[in-house]
Amino acid sequence: MSDIPNPNELASYWMPYTSNRAFRRRPRMISGAKGLYYIASDGRRLLDATSGLYCVNAGHGHPKIVEAIKSSAETLDYAPAFQFAHPKAFELAGRLALLALDDLNHVFFANSGSEAVDTAMKIALAYHRARGEGSRTRFIGRERGYHGVGFGGMSVGGIPGNRKAFGSQLPGVDHLKTTYNRDKQAFSKGEPDWGAELADELEGLIALHDASNIAAVIVEPVAGSTGCLPPPKGYLERLGAIARKHGVLLIFDEVITGFGRLGHAFAAQRYGVVPDMITFAKGLTNGAVPMSGVLLREGIHEALMVGPEVMPELFHGYTYSAHPLATAAALATLDVYRDEGLFERADEMEPGFADIMMGLKDAPNVVDIRPVGLICGIDLAPRSDGVALRGYEVMERAFHEHDLYVRVSGDTLVVAPPLVAEMSDIEEIADRLRQVLEKVA
Repeated sequence: MSDIPNPNELASYWMPYTSNRAFRRRPRMISGAKGLYYIASDGRRLLDATSGLYCVNAGHGHPKIVEAIKSSAETLDYAPAFQFAHPKAFELAGRLALLALDDLNHVFFANSGSEAVDTAMKIALAYHRARGEGSRTRFIGRERGYHGVGFGGMSVGGIPGNRKAFGSQLPGVDHLKTTYNRDKQAFSKGEPDWGAELADELEGLIALHDASNIAAVIVEPVAGSTGCLPPPKGYLERLGAIARKHGVLLIFDEVITGFGRLGHAFAAQRYGVVPDMITFAKGLTNGAVPMSGVLLREGIHEALMVGPEVMPELFHGYTYSAHPLATAAALATLDVYRDEGLFERADEMEPGFADIMMGLKDAPNVVDIRPVGLICGIDLAPRSDGVALRGYEVMERAFHEHDLYVRVSGDTLVVAPPLVAEMSDIEEIADRLRQVLEKVA
């Protein structure tokens, strides 16, 4: 028996990033999950092609993670985050520091990617001020970038739909051009050959505003929410070198790319670039409990360890920073990643994943496919009567008719399977997508 609520009962919950009126007419309800599958409210098993929202890397309901959360709930349900702490918070911070590159060995915990980005931006401002460079208040983001929905992240983000309804945002923000050019990069596997020179635009923005006024540049190593845009070969290296030359902090937003999505703990390791800060979330807890944070370099942390010892060095934080249930979930998740070799597994699967995804090149209305690591964007030609309509129909038909959950952003499909998927599962995802695309042609 279905447990879908009566349509009259659906109005109270205002769903995020959702066409609420269309949803109420034909709900897509999920009541359970296990392994690679969601369970729809009518009992159907839905193959999860996008790891929830890029976060369930170890598969749904992993018993070790579930048990860790249960145990924590019974032992310590909550601990105050201000002036007090619990041991697992320090254990987790140490584990994360060991995973990261170079001297990224301090962690500030938050609860979502949006909070992590705003935290990193505030740390950047405080750092420059502590060093006597308080004029460094400008931030540089990138077109098509997504950095959450706080006013800081929205301001440095570059997706028009996330910005246009909210008027004035943070002052002193500029944007690099997007790295994507379909004419020069279409159907590239991994990082496209063209586009490294786009990083040089940072030199122009620094010349325009002067380095003495710029706090940080923030980018996603792979732009995720906009539809998976891999960086051109050499782009991130050039961007890092320019930022370092001018004393501008480099922040990598790894909310999506962190924890194995690109075959490494962090994308920074794949590209051999050591940013000044890394924001992370999603895969940290396998999506089981909200948690995020910022990894930051030793020099930034030390610059802020000043003033009276009894006063907070940074007047910032959250009630649920390093929540006991979240830290328990994160520690168990890191154990699973290590014990099951999921980062290495993702690296080994990348070529086969790319080949399977590229096999959809001849499907109706496909205009570009961009696989990198275990994430892939598939652009569809918009319908003549409006953008995003074809993408929405694909999402609807996939759920209702083909038992498939796939993330859609406008007219772009994003495939990002759990890292525990087999090649046969990825082939099944591609087969079901092809069937849907043929129906909406």
